[in-house]
Amino acid sequence: MNKEPAIVTNMNPVADGAELEKAKPVITVEIIEYVANSVVIKTILKKSSGTVSVISVDTGEGITERTTPFDTFVQVIDGKVELVISNKIHLLKTGGSIIIPSQAPYHVKPDGRFKMILTIIKSAYE
Repeated sequence: MNKEPAIVTNMNPVADGAELEKAKPVITVEIIEYVANSVVIKTILKKSSGTVSVISVDTGEGITERTTPFDTFVQVIDGKVELVISNKIHLLKTGGSIIIPSQAPYHVKPDGRFKMILTIIKSAYE
């Protein structure tokens, strides 16, 4: 049974909390929809060792500046995004990816609709 995605106005790292059903194939870009004037987050996996989430961002929306204590792997799966990491702009298009270093300030500049996967692996050794 799929749970409806949570809608948030400014990205909250804990939005829906439910994982996808295990051992069931999905088309990742289709498990989350665009919602007008919103940022939507769907959890793929959530473990004490890290999370994998898919996020959709509607035109005109962005993600405010934040940092994370762990490296974050970003994969764009639809559209394009201007990701600013430590004041340097990175333009990523569908299929592009980048690692946001731990403790680096980052934000997303609004530049049309996009979907991305965020993967965070927590490590006690970092």
